[in-house]
Amino acid sequence: MLTSVLRGLAAASLAVLPVVASTPAHAAETLPVAEAVTRLPVDAESRDGYDRDAFRHWNRGDDPADGCSTRNEVLITEAVEPPTVGPGCRLSGGRWWSYYDQTWVTSASGLDIDHMVPLAESWDSGASAWTAQRREAYANDQGAQASLVAVTARSNRSKADQDPAQWLPPAAEVHCRYVAEWVATKLRWNLSADETEVAALREAADGCPEQQVSYEPAA
Repeated sequence: MLTSVLRGLAAASLAVLPVVASTPAHAAETLPVAEAVTRLPVDAESRDGYDRDAFRHWNRGDDPADGCSTRNEVLITEAVEPPTVGPGCRLSGGRWWSYYDQTWVTSASGLDIDHMVPLAESWDSGASAWTAQRREAYANDQGAQASLVAVTARSNRSKADQDPAQWLPPAAEVHCRYVAEWVATKLRWNLSADETEVAALREAADGCPEQQVSYEPAA
């Protein structure tokens, strides 16, 4: 598109192109996980006033016309073998891989949709100051693959609202991925981390020299 624009511009207009051209406001970034950890704002956490109902979920999803909630849209997207989608977005069949505990799941009812950074943790880390609309956007975020993840109910409930200083997936081989996705989600939503959390993330990142973090700031 830029080429066609340039062809139609006069020489005087060409002269000002470097001035009007700009970097997209929400450009994606990819960087080593150790560097990504250093970009996290460090601040004390507070759960004062937290109410899970302050985060409306699951809403009508990215495509309200499909009749599926965010939960079911994520399940459909993450299925290794797609389920059958019936009336009212009822899912049957299908097969999923729960990466936290390296387990195959063959029933949608056996899966939870985990918020990579739990709702309570996000509240502690800055979401308490958000509008209700932004909290709803966060709770239903399908704009980044890492934000919501289908995993076994067992592993999700073991994690609960803990951060990586308190909990990591039972499958040690996925710790680097998990830490990268945690950091990516916090950076995407400009959430802070407390000192204990940052120390744990730094220690984990030291063991993941090849791990990259990719994120795009949420609108």
